[in-house]
Amino acid sequence: MSHTKKEMMNRALGAMTINIGKSGVNDNVIEEIKRQLKANEIVKLKFAKNIARNKDDYIDEIVSKTRAQLIDVRGHVAVIYKKKP
Repeated sequence: MSHTKKEMMNRALGAMTINIGKSGVNDNVIEEIKRQLKANEIVKLKFAKNIARNKDDYIDEIVSKTRAQLIDVRGHVAVIYKKKP
């Protein structure tokens, strides 16, 4: 990754936010994340408070299935990055 973490976090300020609700992560959510990564490279994932205790598992699943890179996690929000092909 040629960008620094600070640069990536600055880019994330205007990034698309995908809300992960009480139903968690399913194939439709993964496909939407893939579409947004392809279009924007950086996506913020905001987890509902009632599933926040499982967010690390969800983040691992999302990063694995999208082949993205985890940039940062703050509170209930994760930022992921995938370079455009």
